[in-house]
Amino acid sequence: MKLADLRYSLPPDRIAQLPAEPRDAARLFVASASGPGRHRRVRDLPALVAPGTLVVVNDTRVRKARLRGSKRGSGGSVELFLLRPLAQAVAHGRWECMGRASKALREGAVVDIPGIEATILERRGKIVIAELRTVDGSSLEGAIDLAGDVPLPPYITRATTAEDAERYQTIFARELGACAAPTASLHFTHNLIAELEAKGVTFATTTLHVGLGTFETPSVDDLDDHPMHAEPFHVPERTVAAIADARLRGAPVLAVGTTVVRALESAADPERPGFVLAGGGDTRLLVQPGYAFRVVDRLLTNFHLPESTLLALVGAFVGLEAMRGIYRDALAAEYMFFSYGDAMLLDKFGP
Repeated sequence: MKLADLRYSLPPDRIAQLPAEPRDAARLFVASASGPGRHRRVRDLPALVAPGTLVVVNDTRVRKARLRGSKRGSGGSVELFLLRPLAQAVAHGRWECMGRASKALREGAVVDIPGIEATILERRGKIVIAELRTVDGSSLEGAIDLAGDVPLPPYITRATTAEDAERYQTIFARELGACAAPTASLHFTHNLIAELEAKGVTFATTTLHVGLGTFETPSVDDLDDHPMHAEPFHVPERTVAAIADARLRGAPVLAVGTTVVRALESAADPERPGFVLAGGGDTRLLVQPGYAFRVVDRLLTNFHLPESTLLALVGAFVGLEAMRGIYRDALAAEYMFFSYGDAMLLDKFGP
């Protein structure tokens, strides 16, 4: 599809700079093929999700991926944004990063970060490969947590605060590895989960470590030419069993976030439509209009950036015209957009 099909105009003041308080107070646009959209709150989900529904969430945990330091010798400022480890030991490891510096980072450059020494090994376009090593031989993950900053996206223009360390993490976060939050899950509270479970809704987890594949904006005119970056995912046996049970009961599978959609669809059983296989690996799945969903029946997701692969996924789920209508109505109703913004609950009714 053409990137131009994913353009819309968003006033800057509609980009959420702060999260809703409490988490489930965020607004919720409810869309289906059977009628006009409804305006609710995330806390209303127990009235909007059928008993027996299986809700699948992403249990990835965001690391403090933004490291700031100085180039040894010149003292020039450097920022390394950690995308994913390529090889990691206790006190050192090789990482794929995005690098920003006052002057171009060259191979062999050494960056001093509090508690960490980073050596640039290779440049791959906008990506650099760096070896990170702790200066005292301690745990590298511990040093990253101490030196790093919460990786809020650049459209949140304020400085990060101590509260962001908790609010930019979902209550499901278990498996460390993401450099951005799976934002649809940010809306859940323990009380909301308890209310849903009391109604007979069940929960399962999958893991997709959010990386460049999720948040990089395409720079091509046609999405077919966009190179999706690999992101690691894993679907555990218990989630395979939960989905199989939902199918046997005739219950829908509701994915919380586009990362869950991509993980489950990447794990789809080719022999049994609607079922998944345990395991994982790297996924480069790009979902755009024309994609035939094999696992996911409903989707809870935030409002996404123009010209993004995430917006293309929504367009595939509900159809491009319906997606444009939802976004047009949400703008008119003054919803807030992006990571700390409001959400949509969507039935699958594409193309």
